[in-house]
Amino acid sequence: MDVLKLSSSPLHFTSKFNKPQFPNQCLQIPLFPSSSSSSINRRNPIFNLCAITSSTISTQESANPFQVDAESEPGEERFDWYAQWYPIMPICDLDKRVPHGKTVMGIDVVVWWDKNESAWKVFDDLCPHRLAPLSEGRIDQWGRLQCVYHGWCFNGSGDCKFIPQAPPDGPPVHTSKRACVAVFPSIVQNDVLWFWPNSDPQYKDIMEKKKPPYIPELDDPSFTKLISNRDLPYGYEILTENLMDPAHVPYAHYGIMGRLPKNREKADREGGKPIDIVVKDFNINGFIANQDMGSSQFFAPCVYCTSFSIPSKKINSNRQDSGALLSGENNAVARNTSQKKAMLIFMCIPVGPGKSRLIFVSLRNFAVSIDRIIPRWIFHLGQNLILDSDLYLLHVEERKILDVGPSNWQKACFVPTKSDAKVVAFRRWLNRYSDSQVDWRGKFSVILPPSPSKEQLMDRYWSHVVNCSSCKVAYKGLNALEVVLQVISIASLGIFAATKQSFVSGAARVLMLVMAIFCFASSRWLSHFIYKNFHFHDYNHALR
Repeated sequence: MDVLKLSSSPLHFTSKFNKPQFPNQCLQIPLFPSSSSSSINRRNPIFNLCAITSSTISTQESANPFQVDAESEPGEERFDWYAQWYPIMPICDLDKRVPHGKTVMGIDVVVWWDKNESAWKVFDDLCPHRLAPLSEGRIDQWGRLQCVYHGWCFNGSGDCKFIPQAPPDGPPVHTSKRACVAVFPSIVQNDVLWFWPNSDPQYKDIMEKKKPPYIPELDDPSFTKLISNRDLPYGYEILTENLMDPAHVPYAHYGIMGRLPKNREKADREGGKPIDIVVKDFNINGFIANQDMGSSQFFAPCVYCTSFSIPSKKINSNRQDSGALLSGENNAVARNTSQKKAMLIFMCIPVGPGKSRLIFVSLRNFAVSIDRIIPRWIFHLGQNLILDSDLYLLHVEERKILDVGPSNWQKACFVPTKSDAKVVAFRRWLNRYSDSQVDWRGKFSVILPPSPSKEQLMDRYWSHVVNCSSCKVAYKGLNALEVVLQVISIASLGIFAATKQSFVSGAARVLMLVMAIFCFASSRWLSHFIYKNFHFHDYNHALR
């Protein structure tokens, strides 16, 4: 059995274990499951991650904390990025009245509701006539997807049903295969729309053979869930590894999340501490990790789940297993409703180089009434602030990694502690099964898009608000309220100026003046609130 060895000192990949050099502090962690677990390709070469605790580490070793066996990188198995299910959007944020243009794995698709089949459809965003985007079209009165360039109409199977320019008594050119639109297999699971990025007819029934990772808690009525989505100006690799990194939370998100108890001793203001993370069951399908109170699993390529069990007085606080997150069958997350439980589910979607989309779900089986009272958009304000607080850091980091080359990540980055174990495992997975990056099949060059201004980079309106049903409604309502306040302010001021003291008491005139000032000040504050929460919120770490 291969082992993954970790300790709190500099990490080295090696195929040999030298006892004099590696003392007993090196922790051995099973990398592959036993024979009773799910089957894994045993041809995988040795994958050992060791941490050197010796105080006599050479200068050369310190400069290159990773040593990778040539025989183990890359592995024999290759991850097929185009034989996987990908999430597109939560269905609560899809409007059935209009088509939606989205990009996943560099593929432009149009998502629309087929009322004739009562199902969401995912088409190639390309009209076969003159290649205009169908996402800019409309759904006509017969429930067909219409291209607004020349009016061609398509049904839910991608067949062209109407070409206005074709004579009714002429040849039925609309029945030609060249007039059809490519249709991608799609499925709604856990209230999220997924699609299979291959329109070949042989995959028409792929959902009967393979389905997306299923998370039963998302359909469990005892759990309350908050779901959000955001387009991000950095790539899938950076997004995923950042979500797997718990050590950055007290620093990059200081004052926003992860507040510590006042009685806990802290080494610094933020309260960072060593984190023991155990990675196991590493294979082409992902890996499992355990830490402190929770467990997590990476379902390659998109889904990363973290589960936290909140201990009660009746539960033994010394237990080593804090609750398994995952079951070994059907890629399902195991239920554990006997105690308070919270889950974070991240769906990381590759859009293109330097671009990704995050679907984020927060779940818990306690305090469920809060989410029913407070509007969903209120929670999104905090979630967007969390994403913004390290957005610029990650955008710049991605460009620096590209400068050294993604395959050289382990040489360029010094990750000496166990808190980086999941990040190392993810980069190891990329390196071993996918040449350290997403397979774009030659669609893109390695050059990232140019960096825009910080205000454009962190813009919330186009990256979230227009794609969120609740925030879109709140944005319109708050803007309308701002106008109403301004009208009341002007009207009150006009009445104050027009009325004479002989007709209106002095107290009433003062009241109108106060109302005018209050409404004007409220409209100015509301304008600032809208801009800061729905457009751009700069985040200065130095002043936090």
